[in-house]
Amino acid sequence: MTALLVPLDGAQGFAQRLLSHLPADLAEMSYRRFPDGETYVRYLTSPHARDVILVAALDRPDAKTNQLLFAAAGARDLGARRIGLIVPYLPYMRQDARFADGEVITSTVFAALLSTHVDWLVTVEPHLHRWTALSQIYTIPTKVVHAAGTLADWIAANVETPLLIGPDEESQQWVARAASRISSPHMVLTKQRHGDRSVSISTPDLAAWKDHQPVILDDTISSAHTMIETVKHVLAQGMAAPVCCAVHGVYDDAALSALKQAGAARVVTSNTIDCETAEIDISGLVAAALPDLAAPTD
Repeated sequence: MTALLVPLDGAQGFAQRLLSHLPADLAEMSYRRFPDGETYVRYLTSPHARDVILVAALDRPDAKTNQLLFAAAGARDLGARRIGLIVPYLPYMRQDARFADGEVITSTVFAALLSTHVDWLVTVEPHLHRWTALSQIYTIPTKVVHAAGTLADWIAANVETPLLIGPDEESQQWVARAASRISSPHMVLTKQRHGDRSVSISTPDLAAWKDHQPVILDDTISSAHTMIETVKHVLAQGMAAPVCCAVHGVYDDAALSALKQAGAARVVTSNTIDCETAEIDISGLVAAALPDLAAPTD
C-alpha cells in the first residue's frame, strides 16, 4: 500500500514538494488548539495498515513537539504499520555535553523522546559536534542527508569566481565538500565563542583573493553573530560584500536584519525551514534518502 505522508503545522509546503518525488498519498489532517493551549489532532485520512511518514518543521521546537508526538502516537493507535519522521531541521543538538554542574543534556533527552514514538528518522545536516553520529543518541534507524553539494551547485550557478569561507572550524566539513564539488578555493577561519551572543573571529590575509566573490558558508544561521562578525572582517580587508549561505535558516527577523545591515550582499538558505531566504530546494535529496528506511508495503 502507498505510504501516507502526514504534514505537521509549518511543513505543508515541504510535504507538497516531497510528493513530486515520492509515490505517496498526502493525508488530510485537522489541527487546532483549545482555548487553554492544548493541542487537538485528528486523522481525516485513515493511517490503518499503512506506512505513515510524518513531515515536521521543528524550528522553534517547543511549540511544535507536542503535535508531533500526538500525531505519531495517534497513528500507532489507529493501526499504522510503521511510522517514520522526516525532520529537515533537527533541533536540540547544541547541548551535547554538560558544560556546567546541573545542566541537562537535552540532546539525549530529545533523542530518547523521538526514538520512543517513531520507527525511523531522516534529517538534513544535523549539528554533529561532540556527538559524531545520530546513532550515539537515537535508538532507531536514522539517515543524514548532506546538502553541501546542493548548496555548491547553487553557488556555481549564481556566483561568479567564488571564494568559499567557513566562519569556524566546525564549518570545515561543509566548506571543503562544497569547494571540491565546484573546484573553488576555500578557507576556514578560527572562532572563539564568549557566550550565546558574543563571538570573535580571526581572519587570514585575503589580499590574494581580491578578484573573488566571498561566499560565507555554514550549516546554520541562528543568532547570526558568527556570520555578522565574519562579514565585518571580510569587508574590513576590502573584499566585495559577501554572500551568506547556509543549510538552515533558524534566525528571527532581527538577526536577519542585522546580518544585512552588517553588509551581506545576499543571504540564502535551503528550505529545511520555511523562511524568507529559503531559495535552495533540498526535497529531492530528502526523498532519495527514504528507500532504505521506508520500503513500500504489500
